[in-house]
Amino acid sequence: MDEQTARREIVRVGQLMYERSYVVSSDGNISVRLDDGRIIATPTQTSKGRMTEEMLAVTDLDGRRFEGPRASSELAMHLLIYRERDDVRSVCHAHPPHGSAFAVAGLPIEEPILSEVILTLGCVPLARYGTPSTDELTEAMRPLVKNHNALLMANHGAVAYGADVWQAFDRLETLEHTAKIAILARALGGARNLPPDSIEKLIDVRERAGYLDERARCQACGYLHETRVVCTSGERDASKPAPRAAPSAGGAGTNGKISLTREELIELLSQAAGLGPAR
Repeated sequence: MDEQTARREIVRVGQLMYERSYVVSSDGNISVRLDDGRIIATPTQTSKGRMTEEMLAVTDLDGRRFEGPRASSELAMHLLIYRERDDVRSVCHAHPPHGSAFAVAGLPIEEPILSEVILTLGCVPLARYGTPSTDELTEAMRPLVKNHNALLMANHGAVAYGADVWQAFDRLETLEHTAKIAILARALGGARNLPPDSIEKLIDVRERAGYLDERARCQACGYLHETRVVCTSGERDASKPAPRAAPSAGGAGTNGKISLTREELIELLSQAAGLGPAR
């Protein structure tokens, strides 16, 4: 991509992020990696809804400024992604409300509830909290970048990336739309997950169609353990949960769920309500 096109598309995507309330004030940042290795990035402390092409910063892959204003203080997360993923040419970071709600609740977006999401995005893991603009944040993200195309950052927001700025934005938009549907489904009593055989078929379709490659088989999705899908790298991410096991009565399974007897549940609810021991 040439520099002028990159500048024009960054400004347009910034406007869309602002119009759709994925960012407010000077939140968020966008970057594009040019063919010559330079990075065009949004400037620090600037509303993404009021940027112009002349306001963008230009750096190298180490973040050293070539021209223009100072780049966003969170450029380090973009540079990490570029170093980890040769195929990535653009990064979008924002604070979309529903996706960020998952992030502040400490939850990944990983339930297999929408076929389109499995096809085009895969699951979105949660990176542990790291102070923005510091190595804490990039080190928390590092183990997850290789096999995922979008991440949530605990108590912070979301980042998505792709082959160009529009794919990065589309993935961010899919993340937010999925989070919104998941929250609404929970309000209606909970979503119904797709069965393992349906997930396997979707993974086959996405690889044959070129939506996602085999790297996505190694994502940190608990539901992949319930399928016959094999991570071709030979090992899954260190951050990936262990295969799910059926929980035993009164104990916790490896999926983090706790099984209680009826009497134990009544006792727990009674104590929480301040009613004392259940009778």
